[in-house]
Formats: sequence, C-alpha cells, structure tokens
Amino acid sequence: MLSPLTRLIRKWKYGEDVVVVSGLPRSGTSMVMSMLQAGGLPLVTDEARAADEDNPKGYFEFEKIKDLAEMDDKSWLRDARGKAIKIISHLLKELPEDNYYRIIFARRDLEEIIASQNIMLDRQSESNPVDDAKAIELYRKHLVNVRFLVRRKPNLEMIELTYGDTLSDPRASAERINSFLGGNLNTEQMSAIVDERLYRNRKAQLGSS
Repeated sequence: MLSPLTRLIRKWKYGEDVVVVSGLPRSGTSMVMSMLQAGGLPLVTDEARAADEDNPKGYFEFEKIKDLAEMDDKSWLRDARGKAIKIISHLLKELPEDNYYRIIFARRDLEEIIASQNIMLDRQSESNPVDDAKAIELYRKHLVNVRFLVRRKPNLEMIELTYGDTLSDPRASAERINSFLGGNLNTEQMSAIVDERLYRNRKAQLGSS
C-alpha cells in the first residue's frame, strides 16, 4: 500500500477517494459492498436490480455504470467521492483521470466463477456462449491486464480480496479493508454481515461432482 505522505499528496491533487469494488462476475463484489455498507461507508447504488436466488442479499449495482465506456461526460463520478461504487473489472480502464480510486478487487477461483455463472444462466434458460476452458483462459489474461493497468495509472490503488478467505475469516478481511481505506470503518459490523452459507459452488465440491 502507499505511504501516508503519498496518499496525502494524491488526496490534495484528486480530492476525496472514490472507493471502487471490482472483480469478475460472481466473484464476491456484492458481498464486499454489503460489508462496506455495514461498516458505515455510503454506497452509490440505485437498487434497480432486486435481490434474487443468485444474490439473496442484493446486487448493490448502479445502472449508469454499465454505459461508462460510451459516455463522453463522466464528471458525475465526482459525486462518488467518499463513497463506494461497484464497477465490473472490464470497465476499470474507462474510469476518468480526475478522480483518485481505491479499488477493492474481489478474487475467486476461476472454476468456481464459471460454475456459478453457468448456474445463473441456466436459471435464466440461457447458455454460456464461451467454452469453460476458453473463458478461464480469457479471464486469466484479463486479470493480468487489470494489474498492469493499476501499476501504470497514478490515480489507482488496489488490494485483492479472496472470496473463500473472506467467507472463512471475515474479520481478517474486514480489518484489511478498513486499513486500506483509512481505519474508520466498523469492522465488527463488517464481519458480522458475511454469511458463509452463501459459499456455493466450491471448488472441492466441483471436483467431486
């Protein structure tokens, strides 16, 4: 993580941070958003997508983000300073340069992600147009590109949070998030919101099926 002095300089240059929760689909981004909300951080969400069987606690999405790549005017993102907003990893490269972003990147085993996506699509009577092995290969390349993007952009800072680790030890993940964001969140409430029963499609179970 950056030194306190470097962060102070960046805050002076860019203003209050925009906290971005990102990751691949089905990687635990909604869980991280619920932790931040429980910890006392305001969220940017319109609740247009209701909770369902795949995300019983909600999606915490903001529909406007989906059009980020096509937008000419992205100045509205300044209103997210001091708040958390969920942005899928493929759109991180579209973030405007006039904000400073602290990214909490949710990671999950890629086989578990694919399995979860396939189950969701099956519920919607749809099929995945990409072969599972090909999808995993593309995701791996994408994750490399995300790390490279963060390293070369001076207004981006990121930690990676593993889905399985967070569910098995939510307090440790809550404390890590809190440290990354400045230490003002309620880690007890953050860890209490995590429900390990929602850890479905585990890799161990996939291997035995």
